[in-house]
Amino acid sequence: MKFSEMQYERPDINKANNVFENLLQKLQNAERLDDCLAAYAEIDEYGRYVSSMFRLAFIRNSLDTTDAFYAAEMAYCDEAGPKLQEIKQKITEALLRSPFRSELENRWGTLMFDNAELALKTFAPEIVADLQEENRLTTEYDNLIASAQIEFDGKVLTLAQIGPYRESSDRNVRKASAIAVSNWFIERADKLDTLFDSLVATRTRIAQKLGHDNFTKIGYYRMQRNCYTSDDVAKFREGVVKYIVPLAARLKAGQADRIGVETLTPYDDPFQYPDGNPAPIGTPEEIFAHGKKMYAELSNETAEFFNFMLENQLFDVLTRPGKAAGGYCEDIPLHKSPFIFANFNGTSGDIDVLTHEAGHAYAAYMARDIYPSALQNYSSETAEVHSMAMEFFAWPWMDGFFGSQTAKYYEYHLAAAITFIPYGTAVDEFQHIIYDNPGMTPKERNALWLTLEAKYRPWLVPDGIDFYEQGRRWQAQPHIYENPFYYIDYCLAQIVALAFWAEAQANHDTAWEKYRRFVSFAGTKTFLELVTDSGLPTPFATENLKIVSDAAVKWLDDRN
Repeated sequence: MKFSEMQYERPDINKANNVFENLLQKLQNAERLDDCLAAYAEIDEYGRYVSSMFRLAFIRNSLDTTDAFYAAEMAYCDEAGPKLQEIKQKITEALLRSPFRSELENRWGTLMFDNAELALKTFAPEIVADLQEENRLTTEYDNLIASAQIEFDGKVLTLAQIGPYRESSDRNVRKASAIAVSNWFIERADKLDTLFDSLVATRTRIAQKLGHDNFTKIGYYRMQRNCYTSDDVAKFREGVVKYIVPLAARLKAGQADRIGVETLTPYDDPFQYPDGNPAPIGTPEEIFAHGKKMYAELSNETAEFFNFMLENQLFDVLTRPGKAAGGYCEDIPLHKSPFIFANFNGTSGDIDVLTHEAGHAYAAYMARDIYPSALQNYSSETAEVHSMAMEFFAWPWMDGFFGSQTAKYYEYHLAAAITFIPYGTAVDEFQHIIYDNPGMTPKERNALWLTLEAKYRPWLVPDGIDFYEQGRRWQAQPHIYENPFYYIDYCLAQIVALAFWAEAQANHDTAWEKYRRFVSFAGTKTFLELVTDSGLPTPFATENLKIVSDAAVKWLDDRN
């Protein structure tokens, strides 16, 4: 079904509670395994319907945050969603306590039940109002960022539309655009501080009602951390400081020398080459035409997947006023359809939509028929391997996107993969400290960010631009407001994706089959099980960080 034809109807929460309650009774009263399976099948099917309505509201609201109807629907969903948590928890408890649990585990595996145990730890009826408030605050942040109208170059631009100016070959233009963005954020600094104050307070209150001193452990439960702990992540951060930061600093020093500056400022950081960063050639229509060719040649499955996405209008990538910032891939279970949202701005990031976000969508498409639906749901670091590795598997087709700039794109992409890891790790440490110390003031949070910038990105000099000088760069990172503890997943996944890249350099087809196998398991294995099964290096072994990143740096050095 085409996206425009997908019918949205407001999910009546009272009706949904009644339906789930009746199905719960069926599950609890099942006297035979077949009765249990039939009851759970109905629960699964109805759950897919309800979640699809919530996701359609979210997508259509983000496509146009000024649309009054979907703004109201999103507000309703923010309030309604938590009200379903109690009955969903009862269903989860009934499944875990079922006399047929061992038979169900034999049929579906134990991981689904392990994840259900984690989910139980994230909810109690006492936190419904707090969950509603958390939803309201994150939507308010989204709408605030989407509302950006920045006067620059005689135009009124969104944050996405000003992006190309940040990569201009004219340093004065880069600096002026950075100042314009800085001014927009500084003018809203108090609002951004207040929003985050409220989010930290709300999440801390949720954690305390669930029996914890602070939100950190609840954040890990929410993120379905089923195979590693915060201690493992702390060890990973140490490895990043020891091995990745020095390599990234060397690459950044080379960048500074290449573009002719003594030190890198925030407005120099995105600019890699004196003649400009690699930029895609062609119109959006031409870009999609080559994307179709790329996926047709990559494999039969990717050909089928990409045609499905195009034929059913499952892309919305052109930026426009009122459209939410950023990019994402969302799944609509009722229609077995991924949806890709992005903001094209004429930079190489446009191609990432056809690689990174399409990696997410391909994985969702591959998992669409797995039952129960819970087994379609992989953890986020697994999801980011899907997307980041797909970026690298697309390399053989980059000449159709970049033409004579293809070699430059390879260097740009690989260097960006390495230099991103310190930033992503800084975001993670920031969140750990914030939620371990929820009483921090806005001024203390900003000072903390400056300390972490010096630790993980010592090559950056703020150059008097208030947004950076005051330590407010983190306020432009939606994950910090919306998805606490998510960001380290990108860093863990980047190490695995780089390992896939290294194998693909030796034999693309063999590496692709290994990737396809990785994706095919969906949510039936943990992240570490998938990595081990693929014979890839685990990111929690510190020496592996050096091995993987050294391979990438050697490749870059050999070409310079």
